[in-house]
Amino acid sequence: MNKKISNTLTYIVFLLLGVLLLWLCFRKIDFTQVVTYIKTAKYSWMLLSLACLGISLFFRALRWNILIESLGYKTRVSSTYESVLIAYFANIVVPRLGEVTRCGTLTKKENIPFDKSFGTVISERVVDLAVLFALAILVVLFQWNLLGSLVTSWLNPLIETLKANAALGIISLSALIVIFAAIVFIFKKKKSKIKENKLYQKVASLCKGFLDGIKTIFTMKRKGLFILYTFLIWGFYVVMTWLPFYMLSETAHLGLTEAITLLGLATLGFVAPVPGGMGVYHFIGILLLNGFYGISESAAVSFVTINHTSQMIFYLVTGCIAYAIMFFIDRRKPING
Repeated sequence: MNKKISNTLTYIVFLLLGVLLLWLCFRKIDFTQVVTYIKTAKYSWMLLSLACLGISLFFRALRWNILIESLGYKTRVSSTYESVLIAYFANIVVPRLGEVTRCGTLTKKENIPFDKSFGTVISERVVDLAVLFALAILVVLFQWNLLGSLVTSWLNPLIETLKANAALGIISLSALIVIFAAIVFIFKKKKSKIKENKLYQKVASLCKGFLDGIKTIFTMKRKGLFILYTFLIWGFYVVMTWLPFYMLSETAHLGLTEAITLLGLATLGFVAPVPGGMGVYHFIGILLLNGFYGISESAAVSFVTINHTSQMIFYLVTGCIAYAIMFFIDRRKPING
C-alpha cells in the first residue's frame, strides 16, 4: 500500500477514535447544565493558565538552546521559541508531526542539520519522560488511599501474565539475540561492500547525526541550567493545570496534588495519536474528576471542554503568529552561515 494512503487511513482511524470518545463522553450529559457552567466560569483563571503555558514553552526553548549549543551550533532564542510554538500547532493538525516540524523550521531558519537537532529533541523527550514517571510515582504515593487499589488491580494481572508466559519470553529474547548476532556477523563479513552502498552511507550519516544529538544530554556544558529549566517547565505545567480549577465552584477545592495527577494523565491524552488529544483528553479528564474526585459529570465535562478548547486556541493563534514572524517578518540571515 502506498505510504501516503497508509498514513491518511491511519490519521482517519485515530480521528474517528477521537470522535467516538467524544461521543461517549457527551452522550448522557445534560447540556443545559454544561452551558450554565461554561457561561458562569471565571475565565481570568484560564487566561493566567495560558500565560503559564506560554512561559513553560519559553523555558522549553531555552533548554533546547543548551542542547543545540552542545552540538557546536548557535541559534537565537526567538528562533527556537517560534519553532516550539509552530510544533505545537502542527501537533493539533497531525499527531507526531510537531517534532519533525520543529526541527525542520529551525533547520530552514538557522541552518542547523535536521538529523542533529532531531537527536536533541529525543534527548529532551527522554528527560521529560523521566520527570513524568517521577511525578506518577509521587502521585500514587501521596494518594495511595485513592489510587492504590487501581494500581494493584493493573499490576496483579500483568505479573500473572508474565509468570504464565515466562518460557515464551525467554525463547523470544533468545531468538532476538541470535538474529542480532547473525546480523552483526554478516555485517562484519561484508563490511567493505556494505559501506560502499549509497543507501547505507545515507542512513549511516543520518544515524550519526541523530546519535550526536542524543549525546548532547551527556556532553552539554550547562547541566545545572538544563536541570533548572526542566524544573521550571514542569513547575509551570503544574501551575497551569492547577489554576483552571478555580474557574468552577465545583472544582475550586482541588489542589496541587490533584493538578499533578490530572497533568500526568492528561499528558497521556496528548501523547495519544489523536489530533490535539481530542476525545482521549476528555475521556481521561472526566474519568479522573468524576470517578475519583467526585466532581459532578456536568462540571467535569465543562472543565475539560473549557481547558482543552482554550489550549487548542492558544496553540493555533501562537503557532500562526510564530510562523508569520519567523518566515515573513524576521528577515535576519541564519547565524550558522
